[in-house]
This record gives sequence, structure tokens and C-alpha cells, in this order.
Amino acid sequence: MKVGFIGLGIMGGSMALNVKAAGHELVVHDLRREAAAPHLKAGAQWADGPRQVAQQSEVVFTSLPGPPEAEAVGAELLEGMRPDAAWFDLSTNSPTVVRRIHARFAERGIAMLDAPVSGGPRGAKSRKLALLVGGERAIFDRFRPVLDAIGDQVIYIGPIGAGSVAKLVHNCAGYAIQAALAEVFTMGVKAGVDPLELWAAVRQCSLGRMRTFDRLGNQFLQGKFEPPDFALKLAHKDVTLATELGREIGVPMRIASLTHAEMTEALGRGWGERDSRSFMLLQEERAGVDIAVPAGKIQEVLARD
Repeated sequence: MKVGFIGLGIMGGSMALNVKAAGHELVVHDLRREAAAPHLKAGAQWADGPRQVAQQSEVVFTSLPGPPEAEAVGAELLEGMRPDAAWFDLSTNSPTVVRRIHARFAERGIAMLDAPVSGGPRGAKSRKLALLVGGERAIFDRFRPVLDAIGDQVIYIGPIGAGSVAKLVHNCAGYAIQAALAEVFTMGVKAGVDPLELWAAVRQCSLGRMRTFDRLGNQFLQGKFEPPDFALKLAHKDVTLATELGREIGVPMRIASLTHAEMTEALGRGWGERDSRSFMLLQEERAGVDIAVPAGKIQEVLARD
């Protein structure tokens, strides 16, 4: 296929090179022409702007800093793309912005899909990259060979915007977890444990041995908290002890204290004998959603690995 690629930064530059290495024709553009040097050396063509990229391409990929850049580039692409072409935005974008852009493209009969990536610069270079795709399934299937040239985990999620939602869930979860880890590790070190030995120990405990998101399938996704794997009242005791230790040694425990408050509220509901994850139901209530996925469907996802 003849592929257009706009945005040749630390992520986009590597992804575009992988597209070329897979045998596709490549036309590229970036605000800095020097960023395209390795691509031109590999046989890609240069275009002077997004519109010129669109005019020469069957499918266009963009890797941009954020929503304002995506809207600006999209406006230029719209003036140059053919009705049978498609645009995949690989940027981490706002689902609202993505849907707004998609509507404009749909008015012209042009496909636009959101396909944010996860794997970082190293993954972009090695092709160990996940693409989280939202949009029309038929367009996804049509251009799957090019998507496979970019990443080794190409995942169709649902309608337009679904990819961006999934990426925000992943990234926000990751940083929230890092904040919690910073909190408890500083507590552990200030309490007298060597940081290397602490890390080496906890990574062999139950939480360390299982992939973070896999754990969601056991109770939370199924909405099944009985019989308990570990009772809420016991987990509440453990978090109580941790926050008490933090106070004793002068370590702020903001995230742990919020967790403790959630668990205390769940105890007040009479959930002490339910599974320790049952306090997560409080957030479902506040969000106004009811999550209940059949166990068999969860196993189907796990079996894909």
C-alpha cells in the first residue's frame, strides 16, 4: 500500500520506518524536515504538508502531540484525501475530539479511526507495540497489514473513540499505580527496610506475580465477590496497619488513606465477609455503571495469550 505518515518524532519516526521495512511505499511529513532523514534514506518520499501527504496516500497515519495538533492536521487532510482512503490517528487524543473529527470526515465519506499506541519509544522501534483501535471494523480489517507493520498487538476495541478511551484508562491507571507505589515504598524504606531488598521481596508476593489488569477478571469484572478469596474485614485491617505505620514514622499516606476510607465505607455496608475487592462496587455506584462480565468471556480473552 501507499502509506502516508505525519509526525516523525521519537514514536512516529520509528513506526514509520517499520512501515517502510514491511515493504509499503511511504510518503512522510514533519514540521522538521531533518526528522525525515532516515526515512528518505530508506526510500520514502517527502511531502511539503499534510494535504500533500493525503493526496498521495491510500492510508494516512499521524503521530502527534495531542488534540489541537490532531484537529489542525485533520483539517488539512480532509482537503486532500480521497473518499476510499482512511486516516488512523496514532496520537493519545481526547475521545470527544476524536468523535468530532470523525463526524467531519464522515460527512465527506472518508474513514477516520483512532488508534493510540502503547509501548513507548523502545516498543515503537522494536514493533513490540499495542495499537488500540476504535472505528469502523471493515476499515480496520482492510488496513490490518499496515497496522501489523507498526505493532505486534493490534486490538480492535469498538466504535470511534473506543481506542482513545482505552488508552486513557491504561495511562491514568499506570500513573495512579506509580503514585501509590511511591507512597508505600517510601513508607517501607523509612520504616527501616533496604529498598532493593524490599523490592525484591514484594515482587515475589501475590500482587507481584500476577499482571495488574489480569487481576480485574477474578472479581471486579464478574461482579462476583462471594465466596471471598480474602475477606474485606481482613484487608481493611492490613490497610489500617499500613496507614498507622505511616503516621508513626511521619510518611504522608494520601492514596492509602483514601483506600482505607473506601474500605471503611464498604464495611459500613455490611460487606466485611465479602471479598476484599468488594469496596470497588462503591465506585460503580458513583459512576452509575454496572459491570458484570461472564466468566467464560473473561477466560476467552486470557486464552488469546
